[in-house]
Amino acid sequence: MHDKIVVIDFGSQYTQLIARKVRELHVYCEIYPYDKFNLTDPLVRGVILSGSPYSVRDPKAPIPQLDQFRGKVPVLGICYGAQFMAFNDGGDVSSSTTREYGRAKLDSFDLNSKLFTGVSEGSQLWMSHGDTIDKLPPNYRIIGSTADVPVAAYNVEGEDIYGLQFHPEVYHTTEGKLILKNFVDDICGCRADWTPVLFVEDTLELLRKDLQQDKVILGLSGGVDSTVTAFLLHRAIGKNLNCIFVDNGLLRKDEFSKVLLSYKHMGLNVKGVDARKKFLDALKDVVDPEQKRKIIGRCFIEVFEHEAKELRDVRWLAQGTIYPDVIESVSVNGPAATIKSHHNVGGLPERMNLKVVEPLKLLFKDEVRRVGTTLGIDKSLLYRHPFPGPGLGVRVLGEITAERVGVLQEVDNIFINGLVDSGLYDQVWQAAAILLPVQSVGVMGDERTYESVVALRAVTSTDGMTADWVHLPYEFLSKISSEIINKVKGVNRVVYDISSKPPATIEWE
Repeated sequence: MHDKIVVIDFGSQYTQLIARKVRELHVYCEIYPYDKFNLTDPLVRGVILSGSPYSVRDPKAPIPQLDQFRGKVPVLGICYGAQFMAFNDGGDVSSSTTREYGRAKLDSFDLNSKLFTGVSEGSQLWMSHGDTIDKLPPNYRIIGSTADVPVAAYNVEGEDIYGLQFHPEVYHTTEGKLILKNFVDDICGCRADWTPVLFVEDTLELLRKDLQQDKVILGLSGGVDSTVTAFLLHRAIGKNLNCIFVDNGLLRKDEFSKVLLSYKHMGLNVKGVDARKKFLDALKDVVDPEQKRKIIGRCFIEVFEHEAKELRDVRWLAQGTIYPDVIESVSVNGPAATIKSHHNVGGLPERMNLKVVEPLKLLFKDEVRRVGTTLGIDKSLLYRHPFPGPGLGVRVLGEITAERVGVLQEVDNIFINGLVDSGLYDQVWQAAAILLPVQSVGVMGDERTYESVVALRAVTSTDGMTADWVHLPYEFLSKISSEIINKVKGVNRVVYDISSKPPATIEWE
């Protein structure tokens, strides 16, 4: 029973970041699409309206029903959220005046405003808006300005309603977390009791109540989400949890044996299944990336279903679903079914008459790791780089064969071990090697070669929603390139990917 802040999503790229920043204040926060929220939960203490790619003057602009929560709980509008409230109450918003993108300074603000308690004069802000509030409604007052935008922040007189033209949730707003804290703690009066320890205690209690003596089956991947899911369930129901770890032939070099051994050492009830031939046969001659994902997902379901039938009286299917997956399934931009197709277990619970348990579905990735730390899971498992559900199937571009997968496994092994040995692994959020479907001319000894090209990718990120490429040292890249070309037969060229997300994605397929 935690106090709650709700973020109303209008499609902003920063919506999830708002929620994560609120949770960093140890206050529980949920995200709802603008057209799917109705204030009925008595634990909701405040509402934050997100930004949006739309203009308030756009005929297709999202329009929330403000009367659902206005006057009932405090409201903070950010960018579009601030513009919409002002526009809705009769103010003027236009795109014809000065726009602001990037850094700005809070040149003046109301020292007596509860929203700006403790904020420094000239504090750095991050602006990202095409529209500007030109004129406020009569009962609105300016509480913050920049050199170019007079209405950088406002308050509605006599109400706990605030609007910010800038983004307090982003890193570049240096005191943004303080501003959010002022809103969440002081204005909304939330208790700061959303902690990993309490999450574990609450979740274990609920799992024991819901599952009782029922048997649960879980597909392990070796990743953070499934590992923490397994440990929570193991802590709650012990040997009634049955884990299956499938070798689909698309794992990293020696991944299957190493991860299987580590799980067994930690006391999990886990069975390893060698299904390499089944997956690789099904992927023969397939080059379309989405088709690859569907085949890999279908094969996994078939293997998983076969193994599950060997177990008696299984009633639950456990999944390592986390909050971003839940949010994207109901996004204002539509379900991300294509992007996330390899995460789905399409129809498996219904086919096997199983109920689904998702103990992590309220957590962001960084929170999953903190919960894992609370559970005592080894850091080497918790802080492993993310690895795609289809594995190397989306890193072998073009046709997938055992030989091509083998080449990429060797390249990937050299790259990842090199990062570890050089002390660079923990500075990288995700690293990958990609085998390209092209060949290039090279010279080895006195012979002309015509062999494969591999691309190396390393990015920094918090949750994968955005990412920057890592400026790995030239000396490191030179050493790794030489080692790959000298040791991996069939590769004669190595390139480094210097694209950020957006516009590129982290994976190539």
